[in-house]
Amino acid sequence: MRALRLTSHDVPPELKDCPLPEPACGQIRLRIHACGLNFADLLMIKGSYQDTPALPFTLGMEVAGIVDAHGDGVDTPTIGTRVAVYGGQGGLAEYGCFDADRALTLPDSLTFEAAAAFQIAYGTSHLALAHRARLAAGETLLVLGAAGGVGLTAVEIGKAMGARVIACARGAGKLEAARAAGADHLIDAETDDIRTMTKDLGGADVVYDPVGGDQFTAAFRACRPEARILTIGFASGEVPQIPANHLLVKNLTVMGLYWGGYLTFAPDVLTGSLRTLLDWAAEGQIAPRAHHTYPLERTMEGLELLRTRRSTGKVVVTI
Repeated sequence: MRALRLTSHDVPPELKDCPLPEPACGQIRLRIHACGLNFADLLMIKGSYQDTPALPFTLGMEVAGIVDAHGDGVDTPTIGTRVAVYGGQGGLAEYGCFDADRALTLPDSLTFEAAAAFQIAYGTSHLALAHRARLAAGETLLVLGAAGGVGLTAVEIGKAMGARVIACARGAGKLEAARAAGADHLIDAETDDIRTMTKDLGGADVVYDPVGGDQFTAAFRACRPEARILTIGFASGEVPQIPANHLLVKNLTVMGLYWGGYLTFAPDVLTGSLRTLLDWAAEGQIAPRAHHTYPLERTMEGLELLRTRRSTGKVVVTI
């Protein structure tokens, strides 16, 4: 089989011929049909991601495919079942072996490409907004980076939860994508004053921030009393420094969300969130989809789209 292997942090990953893997005890083997790309893949290539596997390894964190074989002790999901799995690695290949208890059976309405675009982006936003921030219907949610892979899902999930959503993104094209996802108000990060416009709209009860940097600072200053600020990532490259005295005066809460971490300390919370989202998808409350697709041979083009922040929504590799 073919797999995109990283053998050194000093050279780019390469597509290589590899032996067909055999599932270990408790695992399933998938014939992989699609794999979602994430900013974390870029960090893994550099060796700077907090969960970078030991070299060499196959890139690709989240996959969708068909169960092809069982390891010892596994009888479900049955062979031939369409599933999505978060494996953390091993997805950019024609076959992969993953823990059976992470496999989620897909509704018939969800394509492999949509399922590969689903877990991290929608899972991050749902866990952040529902579990961490406890977003309530009628509250105002400010989403920074609102046209990115996770940002668009935060807009969509925020609307599904009954919030008023302010979407902040760069340029008319990305703002249109946020509007189509359900945003009530739009802020152009290139030309508009985030703080002033958000305060003119009454301020934010919850801030969803995968960007950091100056945008975090502007959003921080536009919060209502008792607002909750979710730090999701730092796409700007700048980690904000938070003035604790301002937290005190305005009764603010800043909270982090590392979605993958829940697999180690609260896996039931994560899998329960994903099952809720799959139910929402089956019912048409959310509409996961791949916004950019590339074949396995062109994976590096997809990663470059992420690196240069030119993507709108989710980038998926089809296999």
